[in-house]
Amino acid sequence: MMKKPGKEAASGKEGRKEHGLPDYGSYDFSPREWAVYGGLYLGLDGVISCLFFSSLPVFFLLLPGCAVFFRDRKNILRKRRAQSMQSQFLTGMQLVCTSLQAGYAVENAFREAVSELEKIYGQEEFIVREFQYIMNQLSLNRTIEALLMDLGQRSHVEDIRNFGEVFCIAKRTGGDLMAVIRNTVSCIQQKQETKQEIDTSLAGKRMEQDMMSAIPLLILGYVRLTSPGFLDPMYETGVGMMVMAVCFAGYLLAYFWGRKIMGIQV
Repeated sequence: MMKKPGKEAASGKEGRKEHGLPDYGSYDFSPREWAVYGGLYLGLDGVISCLFFSSLPVFFLLLPGCAVFFRDRKNILRKRRAQSMQSQFLTGMQLVCTSLQAGYAVENAFREAVSELEKIYGQEEFIVREFQYIMNQLSLNRTIEALLMDLGQRSHVEDIRNFGEVFCIAKRTGGDLMAVIRNTVSCIQQKQETKQEIDTSLAGKRMEQDMMSAIPLLILGYVRLTSPGFLDPMYETGVGMMVMAVCFAGYLLAYFWGRKIMGIQV
């Protein structure tokens, strides 16, 4: 069986709407993620308070920063999950399009796609659960366009939402559904390929940024290990502590500025 794509990104809990369906606009940590990221922040807090300030009170002073850290991690994981959802949705709609070309009706095309998606992703992935829900609701006489519109709204993924809107308009106006699906899927695929090319070209730069971000910490750690008393004036005098505070602020500014530059959106 193929490796399940996006498993890490999809591990978080989703918010729930009143009708019990998942709303993917938010990301909730699992207990394991709370433990992992909590421990990671405590480790970073300890390293920073030791290398920049050599002060236990600073360690406790920086603890409220965990709220910002957790929010940042949730945003990163939510974006990864959205990318995984978009990729899975594209695969699902390609299978639907193939079934339509074989002469299936729209509803039957979704039913055929579900069995293929289960072979690719397994039972627990986003697209399998959502397509299974669509099939269950179709048996209750709900319309396919309403279900796709609802999926687009809950996913908070622009391409899925746009697909639902285009499909709804084409269905109501009697348009060529197969042509609409094929063209829309082609646009989503081109956009995804463009993003993958950008990510590939920036992968090296992101690694360089991570290495450059680690260098100041490594230098401070090296100096403290090889010359234990060399930095004492920076930790024990008022001027020294102010200088280290300014250096720490500049370090944070450079880190987040670099991340913003690399965060290209397609």
